[in-house]
Amino acid sequence: MRRHGKGAQGPRAVALWLALAGSLGSGAGCRRAVTFDQADIDRHPMLAGAPPGFLLGVATSAHQIEGGHRNDWTEWEKGSYPDGTPHVKGGATTERAADSWNLWPKDVAAAATLGANVYRLGVEWSRLEPAEGQWDAGAAERYREMLQALRAVRPHPIEPMLNLWHFTLPPWIVARGGWEWDGAPAAFAAFASRAAAAFGDLVDWWCPLNEPNVYVTKSYMAGQWPPGVKDPKRAARALGNLLRAHARAAAALRASDRADADGDGRATRIGLAHNVIVFDPASGGPLDRLIARYSDRFYNHDIPDSIAAGRIKLSLPTVVSVDEAEPELAGSLDWLGLNYYTRRVVASRLFGDRGPTGAPYEVVEDPARPHNDLGWEIYPEGLYRMLVRFREYPWPLIVTESGVADRAGTVRPGFIRAHVYALDRARAEGVNVIGYMHWSLIDNFEWSHGYEGRFGLFTIDFAGDPTLERRPTPAVATFQDLARNLGLLPSR
Repeated sequence: MRRHGKGAQGPRAVALWLALAGSLGSGAGCRRAVTFDQADIDRHPMLAGAPPGFLLGVATSAHQIEGGHRNDWTEWEKGSYPDGTPHVKGGATTERAADSWNLWPKDVAAAATLGANVYRLGVEWSRLEPAEGQWDAGAAERYREMLQALRAVRPHPIEPMLNLWHFTLPPWIVARGGWEWDGAPAAFAAFASRAAAAFGDLVDWWCPLNEPNVYVTKSYMAGQWPPGVKDPKRAARALGNLLRAHARAAAALRASDRADADGDGRATRIGLAHNVIVFDPASGGPLDRLIARYSDRFYNHDIPDSIAAGRIKLSLPTVVSVDEAEPELAGSLDWLGLNYYTRRVVASRLFGDRGPTGAPYEVVEDPARPHNDLGWEIYPEGLYRMLVRFREYPWPLIVTESGVADRAGTVRPGFIRAHVYALDRARAEGVNVIGYMHWSLIDNFEWSHGYEGRFGLFTIDFAGDPTLERRPTPAVATFQDLARNLGLLPSR
């Protein structure tokens, strides 16, 4: 095993990066010239030719919608940075959130209205196992009611895809060091085994982890999420343990869940929801191309490469390097989920001020491009580019998240059409894409953005409506068109 923290600095670092830059050809970075024609999008029959059993659905996470948790995020939400700025915009908390712990029947009804045939939802580890080895049977029964209700939807059941970890940790794990604790992978595997025993007769599609790359960059490199540190060495340790946790959880799920809930002959289909971002260089200069290339490799490919090889390999030159055998990783996936939202056009910041996030680049915004309410560029061509690139891996692909922060609700219908067009174009080129899930079913708590990022197909007035009614946005009709094209809803 080779493990390094911050690497060479000063002239030595400059020499190394310039040598790497000099070795790049004209194809460096991940740029692929492609531009969609709006007329093509407008006349395209969405999901035309999708294979039988194509998964069309929505996604949420437990912490973002349920309310009433006690975990590392509920503590983080109470705090502020040294300058007094709250950790969460506006000092928002998840004390109630969308109250889906109590209002979950409304969520099931909303998903049924859409015509969805799959719902990727989460269970909260801290709720089910509030102390080590202590299982909350009442909480498990509440989750079972949700899963049973999804399977009871008619005219077709909604397949639950169960996510076991979506950024939050129980306090007893945090007290031992969180994902830096060497015992965390085994503890998570034990939790996965209990979850399989509790829910396996209702669940075949499992997603143990959501976006470990987002977690380590936000929590351990940018310092914007708990535990709020900026340390690449600790980031690598946490990411390594997350990969070990995935491998052990996959084995535990397969050992404990022997029930075929949907009758297709398979009791478990195990995946990973992996966030991907297109990194394009801001210029043709060698340093911009270099930082785009290495950011792309570290962020987008190190995790799936590690799983495919059965070897944890993480590399960002002069910053962090890990190379360690982990045989259990190989064979741990049945499918790979891609969560895609945006691209970053990046200019090198290798040798100057790294800025507040510590990133070795600055994002160069093009004001001519559309952006969502959080300032993220809307770039549907990037989903196509990523799907085409990820066909090199041996797993079927599912778009496990795609969505837009759009409080007014006017952008989302076109966003869905453009991104489904991207998916269909990739499928037409032979990419094995078997599902699309929109983020999100309902408006929710968007982490450090609080309730500012409105991603829901159904919107919620958190401040003014004590009933938290789920009100349809115009994009509901767009999603229903997708369902009709798959035969999941009757024709108009």
